[in-house]
Amino acid sequence: MKKNLFALLFAAAILNAAPLCFGAPTLYPVVVNGRWGFVDKSGQTVINPQFDRAGGFVEGLAPVRMGRWGYVDATGKIAIGPQFDKADVFSDGLAAVKLGGGPNPLDPYPYDPRPFYHVGGGGRFGYIGTDGKYAINPQFEDAGMFSGGLAPVRMGGRWGFVDKAGKIIINPQFEKAQPFSEGLAAVRSGGKWGFVDKTGKLIVNPQFEDAGNLVNGLAPVRQGKHWGYIDPTGKFVINAQFDDAGSFAEGLAPVRQKHWGFIDPTGKFVINPQFDEADSFVNGLAWVKSGGKFGYINASGKYVWNPSK
Repeated sequence: MKKNLFALLFAAAILNAAPLCFGAPTLYPVVVNGRWGFVDKSGQTVINPQFDRAGGFVEGLAPVRMGRWGYVDATGKIAIGPQFDKADVFSDGLAAVKLGGGPNPLDPYPYDPRPFYHVGGGGRFGYIGTDGKYAINPQFEDAGMFSGGLAPVRMGGRWGFVDKAGKIIINPQFEKAQPFSEGLAAVRSGGKWGFVDKTGKLIVNPQFEDAGNLVNGLAPVRQGKHWGYIDPTGKFVINAQFDDAGSFAEGLAPVRQKHWGFIDPTGKFVINPQFDEADSFVNGLAWVKSGGKFGYINASGKYVWNPSK
């Protein structure tokens, strides 16, 4: 599944993001000749390509790698110096960061709502505020984004949820867990995915092979080999028919039928399948990949930033 978003991310986020996007970004990461910078919604360069890697802007800051990870503001000025082995986007005023274990292989998507998912490699995760100071000291084996005051963390090999003070609210008990969206979080138990509320109560029993975030009352889930979308009760609204699927954002969701395109909440294609990869929309633009290069399209399917390496 496309863990957008940041559709959760960032676009849902990713996304949100958007499903889990906290504060719509005004700048988008792009890569030119192997260096990362940022463009605005019109595709104009705002921060020149200069970084080893970059994530999306959320809450006024974006994670960038300069040997190690730090954060820049919208002018390109370093706001939090490079000091982390991995750094997530901000959400609810906090960002998950990793210390120790060395850097992890980079995900190819600029808007990944779960950049720490299955990172491994040792080290511990904590959360910093926008001032760069620790709000929650590094202590977790893995960590995800805050949403609605809670964040998924892994302790003792199991996932649970903590509040912004670092207090465990939902005990670690799940094999995997995603951030909350619209009051529910996707969790895996017994090899199947379901959804819990903020008390940890199962609202949709584990029954799916995979699941994404609930956005505008729809969540992508995999039943057997195909993806569809369910409502908050677990009932299918869009039948399982796609090879892959991501969360809705701004009324559209990326789905794959041999190639990636975008559907509306009725399941109808609005942007025909044509891309090698695609992510959810964020503030009017969606990340897509074609021919080994990525760019950004608008809601009509037209490129705003043409594909580049």
